[in-house]
Amino acid sequence: MTSAQQTACQSYFSAAPMRRREYLRAGALSVLGLDLPQWLHMRDVVRAESTSSGRQRTRAKSCIFLFMWGGPAHQDTWDMKPNAPSEYRGEFQPIDTNVSGLQICEHLPMLAQRADKLAVIRSMTHGDVDHTSATHFPLTGRATPRRGAPLAEDWPSIGAVVSRLGRGRGPLPPFISMMPVVPNGAPRFVEESHGQGAGWLGPTFDPMRIDADASKPDYKVGDFSLHADVPEARSNRRRELLNNIDQQLKNLEGDARVVATRGHFDRAFSLLSSRGAVEAFDLSREPIEVRERYGMNIHGQSVLQARRLVEAGVPFVTVFWPNDGITNVSVYWDTHNRNFLDLKTRLCPVTDQAFSALLDDLQQRGMLDETLIVWTGEMGRTPRVGQGVVGGAGAGSDGRDHWPSCFTSVLAGGGIRGGIVHGSSDRFAAYPASNPTSPQDLAATIYHSLGIDPHLQLPDNLNRPLTICEGAAIHSILS
Repeated sequence: MTSAQQTACQSYFSAAPMRRREYLRAGALSVLGLDLPQWLHMRDVVRAESTSSGRQRTRAKSCIFLFMWGGPAHQDTWDMKPNAPSEYRGEFQPIDTNVSGLQICEHLPMLAQRADKLAVIRSMTHGDVDHTSATHFPLTGRATPRRGAPLAEDWPSIGAVVSRLGRGRGPLPPFISMMPVVPNGAPRFVEESHGQGAGWLGPTFDPMRIDADASKPDYKVGDFSLHADVPEARSNRRRELLNNIDQQLKNLEGDARVVATRGHFDRAFSLLSSRGAVEAFDLSREPIEVRERYGMNIHGQSVLQARRLVEAGVPFVTVFWPNDGITNVSVYWDTHNRNFLDLKTRLCPVTDQAFSALLDDLQQRGMLDETLIVWTGEMGRTPRVGQGVVGGAGAGSDGRDHWPSCFTSVLAGGGIRGGIVHGSSDRFAAYPASNPTSPQDLAATIYHSLGIDPHLQLPDNLNRPLTICEGAAIHSILS
């Protein structure tokens, strides 16, 4: 593909097939018509192990991780370069925020008035130019094990580690990912991207994935309610059938992981009768003015759903930016073309509204100090408009290609100092000029804010102790 013909990264339009064994392990309940994930929270995780392995005093009870799939153009959002030549600075103008000396893009006006709550890291950097593997960096704090490795070899995502340590309260899973799917839209960038799940920790700690569009009037997470035509007696019969299938799987595979799923299945049935679990997914219980404050769109309602989940006791929720189906020219934040048009019309306004509403809502509920918010993508965009890079996917005359050498991440809430900028980029927003910050350091900061020792060791499936993160917490942004 030439840069002029480029519409989106090829990796967005491919999907990894699921093996038969994975279907058996992850889909057993689907056969029964319940479609409940097997990776629900195991209450029998050894809590003493997590305590003795380095748990610190918790600062934040939960984390909402807003992941901007595709790589936002940092120089057109958080790190403006108004004095650079036009081919570098782009079309947008900076505006003042409520923090003296801090400016951001004119298309983020609401966040500009809440900058005193934000820690802006302008010196994020790594060397992976490929979306599929680069996602592994911010989601886990580690590089991918090797190119083309199966997802089971990934390092565990931060949410999976939180789940492994037995965090959370109530019947809901401890790790949930919002991944809305738009019918008839461009295919979603999901299946091949690394770092989303539990990796070598095993499928027990994978996230519950929600792919429903929360902005739809009929939005429902059906996994947590029995259908009207399924009476209790029928449910009990299904449970008996589950016992038989569970034993058959155990005999057929002789796999300890199959035996371990028994606890998940038991808890899945218990969720069906949990009013609190059902209500956490019922957005109609929110006043309409609150829903409108977040934005009556896919991302806005997904962020609101995340707030309801952490309020109900879920310790880690990832909200992946959806493919909105509006255009197949620049999907997600992957603006190889239409960079300025899409940022102005469909990217910045939506994130500005939802992120701002989340900050206000959490503060009004007294939850901001105990909820960590992370806003980041897997990389940034090229310094020069229309610039292509080796290993990238090209860029049109109005687009920017992949650029992992410098980008911006933003944190707020639990354990984070607001109104601060950490690090800086050079005059072209091409490379860090001060305090280069790795995704490992970002992950260490998240762990620290959640009261988890970043250098905690957990055993892999061969019982080898592995250090979950080798980064250093960014103490300048910690409260």
